[in-house]
Amino acid sequence: MLQWIRKHRKALAGISVGAGAFFADISFITYKVMAAEETTASGNNLINIGISTSDGNDMASVLQMLLVLTVISLAPSILIMLTSFTRIVIVLHFTRAALGTQTVPPNQVIIGLSLFLTFFVMSPVFTEVYDSALKPLSNNEISVEEAYETGVKPLKSFMLKQTSTKDLDTFFKIAGYEEGSVTSEDDISMTVLVPSFIISELRIAFIIGFLIYIPFIIIDMVVSSTLMSMGMMMLPPTVISLAFKLLLFVMVDGWNLIVKSLITSFS
Repeated sequence: MLQWIRKHRKALAGISVGAGAFFADISFITYKVMAAEETTASGNNLINIGISTSDGNDMASVLQMLLVLTVISLAPSILIMLTSFTRIVIVLHFTRAALGTQTVPPNQVIIGLSLFLTFFVMSPVFTEVYDSALKPLSNNEISVEEAYETGVKPLKSFMLKQTSTKDLDTFFKIAGYEEGSVTSEDDISMTVLVPSFIISELRIAFIIGFLIYIPFIIIDMVVSSTLMSMGMMMLPPTVISLAFKLLLFVMVDGWNLIVKSLITSFS
């Protein structure tokens, strides 16, 4: 486990700027606005409550601490909104429901597998974010605003690649964008891109789930018809069909097919 963490430390560290940089500048601006309001209200009798620093290193340390706290508090929402996690976890839940195994595999296994598959799919994006934004920021080479603008570009490119034009157009109209006003990725706001991306992910996940359900529904229908024709009304069809479902799933190496299809769907 420690070797895996060391090997993917850049990818894991990239999560922080993908999340923290998005909110750090908002927190910093809020701090400035509150300080300005305090100055206006107090006039000459100002009591300065702030952070006094002798050089830029102390302020950089404070901002880094702010980034870490922001990432910790918002990590679950960011993981769902900005990565491939949504599609993967929904498809895995559909697979379990189609098999009819109730709680096998358990939720902990599904969530854990979804997390590791998400890290695998998003590894190139996280690495690019780390190299272009987080690393220069930690070395005090760029500001927080520059880190956000640089680090959000790989995430935007990934989300745009997975987002349908129909969903983008819907939110463009709701947000009041004029036709032809968006000419590049930089013109697209995250407030428009994120909900469009989530809706597209839900649609794709439901399509994949429907395709997974088809063979198992056929097995249920065949088993039910066979039992009725044999007059075995008291035998629950689900008991018999479950065995055939598991047999079919194992024979075709279902987990390998599903995981492979999920990963290739992001390429």
